[in-house]
Amino acid sequence: MAPVAAPPDQQAEVAALFKALEGMSHVRPRRRPKCKLVGPSGETIVLPESVFYVLERVAEVMASGDSITVVPVGREVTTQQAADLLNVSRQYLVRLLDEKRIPFRKTGKHRRLRIEDVLEFKEKRDKDRRVGLRELSRMSQEFGGYDAEAK
Repeated sequence: MAPVAAPPDQQAEVAALFKALEGMSHVRPRRRPKCKLVGPSGETIVLPESVFYVLERVAEVMASGDSITVVPVGREVTTQQAADLLNVSRQYLVRLLDEKRIPFRKTGKHRRLRIEDVLEFKEKRDKDRRVGLRELSRMSQEFGGYDAEAK
């Protein structure tokens, strides 16, 4: 589950790939092209439409400079893997579990979390952070925290 990012020297190529894939996906359904993957020796294989859309999404995320991890839906992760996904310590994650903020199940002494639950928590946490930052910014402006003329 290691995240993958495009190195700086490949960023332009990834952006061009995303643009090309995005253009192909907007073709009318009856005329949608059959995509093929060409290997290093020239061998080709038809790319299923579902894989095409996953590739398009991967290219979109990487073109924006972000890393991506592909995780099967329904997969369970360890507390360390979940902590890594959330970019928090394992101890902090365990505290979140004890507070029942993220569902989990126990297998013996070990906790297991569904990837969907971890990602749902992350999405809500990130949304709450954005709301808080907007509020803090609004309050700073209201109380004159951002002077137009810095002295």
